[in-house]
Amino acid sequence: MQDEADQRQAVFERAAELFGLLSTPIRLRIISELCNAEKNVSQLLESIETAQSNMSQHLNMLYRAGVLARRRQGSQIFYRIADESAGLVCRAVCTQVAIDMSDSA
Repeated sequence: MQDEADQRQAVFERAAELFGLLSTPIRLRIISELCNAEKNVSQLLESIETAQSNMSQHLNMLYRAGVLARRRQGSQIFYRIADESAGLVCRAVCTQVAIDMSDSA
């Protein structure tokens, strides 16, 4: 019985951690961009207006949390989604918000 309670608690803790990571618009945009394809920092900066240092900070946070994976190719680092649940949550919530916004317009 305790193992089941511990497992449920772990699920809620991971979900709360994921929601915390998704609580900033730039991280949502990063995840959205990477849902389509792996990209390097320069490619992300082309579609998301922010300073490179800010982008790097958010990428590192998502990487350390296990949401993103990365690989080095020469001097460039490419990022991709490592935790598909983050992509699914991002898509579901952002799609529903967009629908709600268009319905009320």
